[in-house]
Amino acid sequence: MRKFFSCVFLLLSVAASSGLDRQPNADYHARREALAKKAGGVTVLFAPMENAAGDAIHGFRQEDNFFYLSGLTEPGSALLVAPAVEAKGDAPARPYAEILFLPARNLIQEKWTGPKLGPENPDAPKITGFDRVEEMGKLPDEVAKLLTGARPVVYTDVASHGETSASAEPLEFLRRTNSFLGFQDVKAVLSSLRTAKDTGEITLLRKAVDASVAAHLAAFKAVKPNVTEREISALMQYEWGKRGCERPAYAPIVGSGFYSTVLHYSEDFNTMKAGDVVVIDAAGEYSMYAADITRTLPVNGHFTARQREIYDIVLGAEQAAVAAFQSGKSNIKRNDPDSLHKAAYEYINTHGKDLHGEPLGKYFIHGLSHYIGLNVHDPNDYSVPLGPGMTFTIEPGIYIPEENLGVRIEDDFYVDQSGKLVNLSGALPSKAEDVERAMKNSGQ
Repeated sequence: MRKFFSCVFLLLSVAASSGLDRQPNADYHARREALAKKAGGVTVLFAPMENAAGDAIHGFRQEDNFFYLSGLTEPGSALLVAPAVEAKGDAPARPYAEILFLPARNLIQEKWTGPKLGPENPDAPKITGFDRVEEMGKLPDEVAKLLTGARPVVYTDVASHGETSASAEPLEFLRRTNSFLGFQDVKAVLSSLRTAKDTGEITLLRKAVDASVAAHLAAFKAVKPNVTEREISALMQYEWGKRGCERPAYAPIVGSGFYSTVLHYSEDFNTMKAGDVVVIDAAGEYSMYAADITRTLPVNGHFTARQREIYDIVLGAEQAAVAAFQSGKSNIKRNDPDSLHKAAYEYINTHGKDLHGEPLGKYFIHGLSHYIGLNVHDPNDYSVPLGPGMTFTIEPGIYIPEENLGVRIEDDFYVDQSGKLVNLSGALPSKAEDVERAMKNSGQ
């Protein structure tokens, strides 16, 4: 019997982590405490419900903010955090509080979706790292105990116009239990907290990047005339998948010829031709953390003189942005004197011409950078300068449809604790001669 319960505990521990390379419970607890302090009031967040039809195709993925605060992939759960409150008048002091709410187990559904962690499990607090674990039905009463004032407010995920939120339906239910209840969006607070990554997050992001670099190196060896774009996409997904990535971080882009100039081309249906270049923008997601890497390759293994000219300008723009970086001053906004985008754009616009003798700046049509983390476009705080713990891309590009020539080079960077800019994907060749050498070594 003891052996049986040990197996059950192990099974539920696995269910709680879903096989992800999860950080220690203490890391998530610290984030919840930071949120309670920064929000200043009772915060309630909900995980999405399991969708039997949709999840069977794409697999269940936890909502980013919920995972950031819990490290849990349990669908249909909720979390509550409330800051410590000092005694005031007749109101007594209250310590910091945090509760995880789990739905009751549905053993029939679990035959289809796998075992879940139930609120009745006495080891649930130890498994999840929450101070308390309760059944979902107790949420309204626990919220009511913590709220004060004539117009009580819950900080939560309030969907903006046109957006969807896992919290929408549960919040309507919660409102019906207290007609005076108001809701205030907490996403900006969470974005601020997520802007600087801790050591554990950097480790997970490195694993996503390393697996994605390996996938790109496999593509270097496989790209050649008469190979389809889809074959390269499939190969890369296999390569980062066998290194622990659970899914692509975004729809892979493998665009050759004219489609090298189409930024979000993802059909990948063409056969690559000699004389063209192929833009490969593809990366994996490791334990919810997303890499984002792009390389441009000559399909036959050798850049033409014109392709090499444009390629070197794009690489020079990336290097100009890196050289311009100053911790605590630089930012990744598009129109700002201290933006890295400005350095890259000016480099492109002062080097080389199009076929009509015009500067190339107009062919750099997207932003230079975005934050990465739990989302490939992590919603961090863009109002603060880049500093320690921040992770982001640098990705200049030139796209000239008239010449069927597009070039993008994208690497993932983070700022270490000393303020130094570190290229996480720097092991992947980016100089034109190194790219050609890597492709040549594949036997082309």
